[in-house]
Amino acid sequence: MMTHFRASHLHQFEASGKPFLYLQSAAIFALDDASQAILKLLDAGSRTREDIQGMLGTHLSAAELDEGMDELLRVQAIVPVNEAPKPIPKVIPLEPFPLTTMVMNVTNQCNLACTYCYEYGEDKIVDTTNGKQPKFMSEETAKQSVDFMFREAGPNKVVHMTLFGGETLLNFPVLKIAIPYARQRASEVGKRVEFNLTTNATLLSPEIIDFLIENDVAVTISIDGPQDLQDKFRVFHSGAGSYDVAMPKIKELLRRHRAKPIGARVTLTKQTLDVQRIFKHLTEEIGFREVGFAPVTTSPGQEYAIEDGGFDKMLGQFRGLAHEFLECAVENRHHAFANVKDTLEEIHKGASKAYPCGAGLGLMGVATDGQVALCHRFAGSDDHALGTVTEGIDRERQNDFLDRHHVENKTECRTCWARPLCAGGCYHEAHTRYGTTEGPNLHYCDWIREWTDICLRIYGEIAERNPTYLARFEGRVTNEASQTN
Repeated sequence: MMTHFRASHLHQFEASGKPFLYLQSAAIFALDDASQAILKLLDAGSRTREDIQGMLGTHLSAAELDEGMDELLRVQAIVPVNEAPKPIPKVIPLEPFPLTTMVMNVTNQCNLACTYCYEYGEDKIVDTTNGKQPKFMSEETAKQSVDFMFREAGPNKVVHMTLFGGETLLNFPVLKIAIPYARQRASEVGKRVEFNLTTNATLLSPEIIDFLIENDVAVTISIDGPQDLQDKFRVFHSGAGSYDVAMPKIKELLRRHRAKPIGARVTLTKQTLDVQRIFKHLTEEIGFREVGFAPVTTSPGQEYAIEDGGFDKMLGQFRGLAHEFLECAVENRHHAFANVKDTLEEIHKGASKAYPCGAGLGLMGVATDGQVALCHRFAGSDDHALGTVTEGIDRERQNDFLDRHHVENKTECRTCWARPLCAGGCYHEAHTRYGTTEGPNLHYCDWIREWTDICLRIYGEIAERNPTYLARFEGRVTNEASQTN
């Protein structure tokens, strides 16, 4: 019986007029004429090798067709029809995975009352009002958290310590203890520690800016853009907008703190989707060197939730900035759009994820009482706890989490070509939308696929027009927690 072949779950795209494939192995494969012709035939239905040679033999030699078929089979771009799809090997680390990033929630309190905040909104999953969790982390717990971080870092020579909240700077006294202590412990154990702090900037003062500079702390500012957009949701408890308070302090931080990157992190809502206007304000008028955007995390039905048409608008705005990024990259000029930069880095490094992020693996969040959770967004949630800073990680519970959340368990993801970069999406987003961390974020699927296609095309264009630019992604480490607030 003759073997019929079909195309596997792959994605074809074009860059600089040349055809490419993105495979589920995360490899990018350039198509020659024979491979392209074979795939075009198989897109219309399964064929035998003899069928293909009969239909294409007038244009391509038998040797070219055989070589094209063999190469497509080798990279699993095509597969026999009767061959069952190969599952992703469900590899769970046999040894404890070393901690790369610890996100220390030094307070669960905030001086703002942002309407969409996942900590305090209707969709919150972490109860910080029942008296169980202290409002502020103590100095003792902060030191215990630092000790925990170094114990769990294993062979890693560099660890990342992210200071988080609530509003992080409400607990500045503990920061003044924890950061020098972490630097001291790093020296004692022969490691290096890098610091990142997330803040809404309203509490920045000359003393705090001095401290951040002296301690080489990178800073992520949570801000939503021009005054009318910032003040729509990012307000004080009185209802007053925060723009006029935060902006002079942000400008002073940017003016003085030049050794470490100061990034802006924007939350997009149904009412604040003018991405390009926000970007130009934050970069050209304010001076941020890096700006990242994320759709609001919220339960369905909220007035600020982004709906289908909103995702289309957001994608169009992202596409415009991505093409600006491309033109800058071709000319070796800086562009501040963090979303495309981070995705290009993953593509360049061949990221093929079994899990959507490092939560519960190389990244963990610590609550104000020292409870260790999947990440900072779950800090204080008993259902998502993995241990404590004093007793360590519950390995049985961690392994159970990793087993249940492997992408191979997500049926909808198995045939998705964008799976290597997505793996189902954020656990907290899934819990908020669907009540469980185990399923994929189905409401994001089309958006993720279209955004990944844009980034693949940008990557291909850069690879063809200025390949040396891509070298900057080699060896670079992204602190995931600094991208998420």
